[in-house]
Amino acid sequence: MRRTLLTPLLAMVLTGCSFLGPDTPCTEADADSQVSAVWQPADFGGRDAARIRLCVDGSCEERASGSPDDPFATLAVQLPDDIGASTVPVRLTVTSVKSGEKVVEDSAQAKLTEQHPNGASCSPTVWTATFRAHPDKGLTSPKGLKLQD
Repeated sequence: MRRTLLTPLLAMVLTGCSFLGPDTPCTEADADSQVSAVWQPADFGGRDAARIRLCVDGSCEERASGSPDDPFATLAVQLPDDIGASTVPVRLTVTSVKSGEKVVEDSAQAKLTEQHPNGASCSPTVWTATFRAHPDKGLTSPKGLKLQD
C-alpha cells in the first residue's frame, strides 16, 4: 500500500507537478530591458517648458517635459534584452524651450537589475534601471518620488 501511494507522489515531484494543482501560470505582460527617468513636470515649469534628453550607452531618447497637471512623466531608452547584469553610462540633459539653455546636465552609471514581469520562472527576463530627473540634483534615486497628488 505504501509503495502504491509513494510511486505516483514521487513521479509528480520529479516532473515538477503539484498535487495542489499546476504551478502558478505565467502572465503575458510584455517588457523591455531599459533605463528610464521619471520626473514631476511641474518641476520644470509650465506645459512642455523643457526638453528632456536621456542617453544610455550612446543611444538617446528625447521628449517634452509634459503638463504640470500630470503627477509624473517618464522617458526610457531601450537596451538589448541580452545585456545582462551590467553597468551602463547614463546622461541627462534638460534644455529650456524658451531660452535654449541647458538647465540640467548630469551623468551616472546605471547598474541594471534583473526583472521577471511575468513571474520568476517565466519569460521574459529584462534588465532595468530607473532614475529621477531632478531640476537641482540631476539624476537621483526615484525613491520617495510621489507619483500621485
